[in-house]
Amino acid sequence: MFLTLRKTMLLPLLVLMAAFTQLASAAGTTESFTKERFDVLQAQGAPVLIDVHAVWCPTCKRQGKILSQFQQNHSQCNLTILKVDFDDQKEWVTHFKAPRQSTLVLYNEGKRVWFSVAETRASAINDALTSNIKEC
Repeated sequence: MFLTLRKTMLLPLLVLMAAFTQLASAAGTTESFTKERFDVLQAQGAPVLIDVHAVWCPTCKRQGKILSQFQQNHSQCNLTILKVDFDDQKEWVTHFKAPRQSTLVLYNEGKRVWFSVAETRASAINDALTSNIKEC
């Protein structure tokens, strides 16, 4: 009986987890940068924003709030944000030609379409993202 009860509880739990995963995916995600994940997103032609940030950077914190709000308000864009740690991922900071932390680099359909350093105006960031991502 206990095993049957566990099985009947498991199916609704799995359905709920799948729905949550789909919802989170539709809203876009923020992840730590890995080359493997970046390569997959590039191969899919998906919109991906490279966010070169540092935990101690006040400009990065302002950008983070703007980007989080953007993802909430524009879930149809399916934007993935990959965070490159300015202090610990120097190879990738150099690769993306980021002159400093708070650099944002947008890729869509496998191409770099926008580059910005220290931008903290929500309107400028939102306009750049919506105008360069077809799904927005």
